[in-house]
Amino acid sequence: MKVVIDRGRDPEPAVEELPQEAVDVVLAHLGQVGPAVAALRRESSRLAEWGEELARRLVTGKKVLAAGNGGDAAEAQHFTAELVGRHVKDRQAFPAIALPADASAVTAIGNDYGYDEVFARQVSGHIRNGDVLLVLSADGRSPNLLAAVEAAHKAGATVWALTGASPNPLAGSADEAICINADPSHAQEAHLIAIHALCGCFDAAVERFRKEGRI
Repeated sequence: MKVVIDRGRDPEPAVEELPQEAVDVVLAHLGQVGPAVAALRRESSRLAEWGEELARRLVTGKKVLAAGNGGDAAEAQHFTAELVGRHVKDRQAFPAIALPADASAVTAIGNDYGYDEVFARQVSGHIRNGDVLLVLSADGRSPNLLAAVEAAHKAGATVWALTGASPNPLAGSADEAICINADPSHAQEAHLIAIHALCGCFDAAVERFRKEGRI
């Protein structure tokens, strides 16, 4: 006699109707992406100038440092990864350091000197005259980034800032700034687009220098 054992099946999950409020949240967020990108578009010339200048400096042995907090820290790491690694096409690696990435340095400095010094102390150790510091901040008010800017200027470095709505202290302390007049989340999204565009300009300039025999 054949015995069939029914082990049972998990019940199908109940299908609930998606609340319109959830869709509205998504649509409202997406509706603000366009204005943030439009604000960045108005800074396209400045962004292109940064890409050209960064290429000129890095091909002659200078380096770039990047810093930010939270989501901005992630974007700082994204930026430097595109330079040490590659953006789209293969090319040589370039010197770029993301200051938030060194957990040992950040925690040691924070413990010994306070959180406001976690980037400034690293800047003092790494940066030299002619280098570039890129700071990213959705609100432009982080004390540790302001301290990093001061340290970079003392060393003779150039500081660029990607921030949220202006005016803000960080934009005012940097040599040049691109400010996105949007809420923090949309400003950060525009900053990521800016990073990709900046790296694209950088790569184009490096390729041109290579063809001209400058590197």
